[in-house]
Amino acid sequence: MLDLSKYNIILASNSPRRKELLSGLDVSYEIKTLPDIDESYPESLQGEEIAIYISKEKAEAYKDHLKENTLLITADTIVLLEGKVYGKPVDEDEAKQMLRDLSGKTHLVVTGVCITTSEKQQAFGVSSEVRFAKLEEDEIEYYVNKYKPLDKAGAYGVQEWIGYIAVEYISGSYFNIMGLPIQRLYQELKKF
Repeated sequence: MLDLSKYNIILASNSPRRKELLSGLDVSYEIKTLPDIDESYPESLQGEEIAIYISKEKAEAYKDHLKENTLLITADTIVLLEGKVYGKPVDEDEAKQMLRDLSGKTHLVVTGVCITTSEKQQAFGVSSEVRFAKLEEDEIEYYVNKYKPLDKAGAYGVQEWIGYIAVEYISGSYFNIMGLPIQRLYQELKKF
């Protein structure tokens, strides 16, 4: 059983999916977010390194807010297809293009997570493979217009309509694809 009672846990995320997943661990936490955190990364980084780097950069932005008993959880999710990184789309047109790119192909969803206290920090990455069926243009239009996936890496939420109709195959953690590899986070918190 996970006992984090000595900590004031902060989830530094606006993501409703991350909130839902962390709540599933039956731990008390609060949400704290800072505006305008830089999510850029050095071009030399690849794959999992990118998501881990950004999750650590997010943690760095909170360092002045960490009290002695605070445990901060930061995360970042990216989608990788054929070496290209897909973050959050800037608008609906980019969201539609991302889904066209993912259509009929297998991509990776990578989440970097960083656990930080005033004494130590632990960061890790989790990758899951997702195979999309071929999507029709009207399906892409419907999804983007109705679900507005501008807050999601790769412009989709696996738990939404698009996941029901597009996902043919998953290898790895479903919850990672939602945005937080909760089983691995639980294991890391137990060791922490």
